[in-house]
Amino acid sequence: MNPSSLCSVQTFPPISQSALLYRHRKLAHDSTAGVRRRAPYLVCAERSKGASMRSADDYHATLKALKSKGRFPRKSLGQHYMLNSEINDQLAGAAGIEQGDVVLEIGPGTGSLTNVLLNSGAFVLAVEKDKHMAALVSERFSSSGKLKVLTEDIVKCHVRSHMSSLVGSTYSKSRNAKVVANIPFNISTDVIKLFLPMGDIFSEVVLLLQEETAVRLVVSSLRTPEYRPINVFVNFYSEPEYKFKVPRTNFFPQPNVDAAVVSFKLKQPSEYPHVSSTKSFFSMVLHSPAYAVMH
Repeated sequence: MNPSSLCSVQTFPPISQSALLYRHRKLAHDSTAGVRRRAPYLVCAERSKGASMRSADDYHATLKALKSKGRFPRKSLGQHYMLNSEINDQLAGAAGIEQGDVVLEIGPGTGSLTNVLLNSGAFVLAVEKDKHMAALVSERFSSSGKLKVLTEDIVKCHVRSHMSSLVGSTYSKSRNAKVVANIPFNISTDVIKLFLPMGDIFSEVVLLLQEETAVRLVVSSLRTPEYRPINVFVNFYSEPEYKFKVPRTNFFPQPNVDAAVVSFKLKQPSEYPHVSSTKSFFSMVLHSPAYAVMH
């Protein structure tokens, strides 16, 4: 598959050979991020020349994997696939993934992040709602022996029952597992509500979120209107930390917003008062005199 055909999949302008030599050196400036980066179609052109990569999951590999199965991102599922292998490396690095870890990944897609997690020595439980993508990632790593794929909706998945057999098993070096995922932006709140109270199972949750959401969850001050019940929830169950920004040009298809990686270090249940359910927690917050005074 040649570079121009790959670029056309994402409706990028075709690049002639003469223009390629010139544009190979030309940088685009992202004023909002304050960093210099190559335009997305230039990355496609540059990598086609065989530049060394730490992972095979670059622009070409991701689009090739999708095309090989006749798959296209489904808007209804909020699918945006990562095109930059270095981001996957940084995402795994933010969680400190190492040999013997058990990791739950949400929405593995073509398996680009899965590949990094497995190469780091982790056992991966991947939960994928799209049955076609679940089949793709299962087939890709069929010989690994350290991957289990569940074709389920993560929001409805019985995470505890699936994880209980893995944490403390021969796969795991510790009592706690980790969550590392590039999730659809439209399920961010649901995922946070689901996993943050699970400090007895997971030690850390590292998510790639919409940047605005990431900043609001981590930076919002107690005495500002941006401090909402979800902020109370996040700080009650975890210690959140903003890790790094991910420009929108790193995804296919390109979303309308930038993303960012946030790490939530989960607190042990012994560190906070018992709460019967997430629903009761938010009810308690909304009806508390302190929250009413702030708003």
